[in-house]
Amino acid sequence: MRRYTQQKRFLFAVDCIIFGYDGQDLKLLVIQRSFEPFKGKWSLVGGFVQNNESAEDAASRVLKDLTGLDGLYMEQLHAFTDVDRDTAERTVSIAYFALIDIQKYKQQINEDYHPVWCPINQYPELIFDHATFVELAKEKLRYKAALHPLLFELLPPKFTIPQLQNLYTCVYNIEFDKGNFTRKLLSTGLLVKLKDKDKLNSRKGAFYYKVDAKKYKAGFKLFLNFVPQSVRL
Repeated sequence: MRRYTQQKRFLFAVDCIIFGYDGQDLKLLVIQRSFEPFKGKWSLVGGFVQNNESAEDAASRVLKDLTGLDGLYMEQLHAFTDVDRDTAERTVSIAYFALIDIQKYKQQINEDYHPVWCPINQYPELIFDHATFVELAKEKLRYKAALHPLLFELLPPKFTIPQLQNLYTCVYNIEFDKGNFTRKLLSTGLLVKLKDKDKLNSRKGAFYYKVDAKKYKAGFKLFLNFVPQSVRL
């Protein structure tokens, strides 16, 4: 097998910024690092790309090791290549962000990682340049969610419009006009109204909805325009 014998080798890693929604707050999943350097410190979930893997395959493997699940929403964020970003050895990392419904999957999170869900704006100090990853992922999430319905990936199978509005409020840190938000949301045709109501959070109760799976899949690139352009980043 031919090799580029004059070239030095370095490590190739993936890191996953995992966002979750528990019905009240948007959160970030962090873990305690299990090896040196910085053993025991807070970190994103990650791993090294193996010889038989693409970066996407490696990120999917890392997510499955953590959650036991295939098919989570995942999107490549950025390549981080600073020479001294890892204090142990030259390492290039491809970062991905993923979306998880916390309530649905909380029993399946692998406790070997010592995972903790933190409010998105109150996470602990992270190793290396992982905080940069998180802040860039937050910007990307805001931009994409303003245009496409990817935040629905964070929701349980049935939800109320107030719950969805609260999710958008968590992402953008602004209050949305209830009537305008509801009107734009229903005009997409992506939701199916159910007969039962959530009676725990209001006296009248709010109807539950579910996502129309076929329309969602077909219209994922639908331009939503829920969010004013001035607050998308």
